[in-house]
Amino acid sequence: MVGVLVSGCGLTSGSPMVDDVTPGSIGRGEPLKGASLTVTSKEFTEQLILGAIMGIAFQAAGADVLDRTGIQGSIGAREAVKSGDADGMYEYTGTAWITYLGNSEPIADPHQQWEAVREADLRNGLTWLPPASLNNTYALAMNQSHFKEYGTKTLSDVAALSKSDPGAVTLCVESEFANRADGLPGMEKAYGMSVPAKNITQMDTGIIYTQVKKGSCTYGEVFTTDGRIKSMNLAVMADDKKFFPNYNAAPVINSKALKKWPAIAELLDPVTKKLDNTVAQELNAKVDVDGQDPHQVALDWMKKEGFVKGGS
Repeated sequence: MVGVLVSGCGLTSGSPMVDDVTPGSIGRGEPLKGASLTVTSKEFTEQLILGAIMGIAFQAAGADVLDRTGIQGSIGAREAVKSGDADGMYEYTGTAWITYLGNSEPIADPHQQWEAVREADLRNGLTWLPPASLNNTYALAMNQSHFKEYGTKTLSDVAALSKSDPGAVTLCVESEFANRADGLPGMEKAYGMSVPAKNITQMDTGIIYTQVKKGSCTYGEVFTTDGRIKSMNLAVMADDKKFFPNYNAAPVINSKALKKWPAIAELLDPVTKKLDNTVAQELNAKVDVDGQDPHQVALDWMKKEGFVKGGS
């Protein structure tokens, strides 16, 4: 994955960000003037938006920014920041703790989860800045018709329904979720529910949302920041036993780059603080539902919030 980031034979991946932005509430005094910084991200919608947000913030503070967002797979973008091929990205605490750092048990408290990841990753030359409340984790959701019929609001309610009316609980899930310890098997164990195999249908992520909306299954596996939750008016079940890991987004910066340009931390902090699940759902929906460009969505939001001025 990292190979695609390396310049060679006169070819370079990525392109300069050329947004005509000036400081708003962030970037005053252009503390990154003279810096050449590269931002990266994974390839899905939320990551493309977050990568653009970081790059736009850097530009407003005076930096020249290279856009290398959209790397396929989780490992590639992280390795780019780790190696210094990129300087920063937004990453998720749960992904780092479980997937990269190899821990099997998530930490239930979101701040403690971030602290544990920050401490562990300093040894890898990566510095985690304070996290957003944006938590892109798993959930079960249902349409409004089923919500009115069954009235479940939490996963404990779903577990109770699976006992009192086993036929009522049908699930649409991804194959990965159906088999992961931090997915369906673990959730069933944690909540004491047992959904028979005939009530579980496996399908691709995007299809789950449309099937839940249609009512083909009572509950579908969703990601809590997905824009389709809001656009389809789905009801999300609260994870009242806090089984699913916390996947809070936080800026991860190459430690050498941060040492050279310490203003990055102060610059990104107010932006990160504004990112919650509601904002993420709205921004993601502009791309996934309305078909807008992720970079433009990020730019419009940065301007609307007053973080930057100008921009075409």
